[in-house]
Amino acid sequence: MFKRILVATDGSPLSKKAVASAIALAAQNGAELVALTVVPRYPTNYFDGAAVFTPEDIGRIEKQWAEAAQASLDEIAQQAEASGVKVKTSTVSADLVGDAIIAAAKKHESDTIVMASHGRQGIKRLLLGSETQHVLTHSDLPVLVLR
Repeated sequence: MFKRILVATDGSPLSKKAVASAIALAAQNGAELVALTVVPRYPTNYFDGAAVFTPEDIGRIEKQWAEAAQASLDEIAQQAEASGVKVKTSTVSADLVGDAIIAAAKKHESDTIVMASHGRQGIKRLLLGSETQHVLTHSDLPVLVLR
């Protein structure tokens, strides 16, 4: 049914459950897995939550974030390969996580997107936002959401 499954992860315990489900789904379908982490860019102004750092410091911080993301993706690749699933990993740097996930799914010609949701309600959802909700409402692909 599926040929290529994109799983979006941030390395959190909840997203690790989504990764395990995506690996199992890929194994059941003989599908390839694309593991994606979106690394945010450092905020550029005070109102976005930025502290004042030099451009060199910001570059170093973003590099650390990218290295941590790649380490998480390397773990996922090992898990997938141990399950007999062919896997690609991808790290994308973007301000808009939901849009980056959708763009990556299109770029990799994925059949579906798997991701986790914290299930926030009310004011927490309003204040913290929901990347999963954004992907659900803007993607043309089916999205499997795990809690």
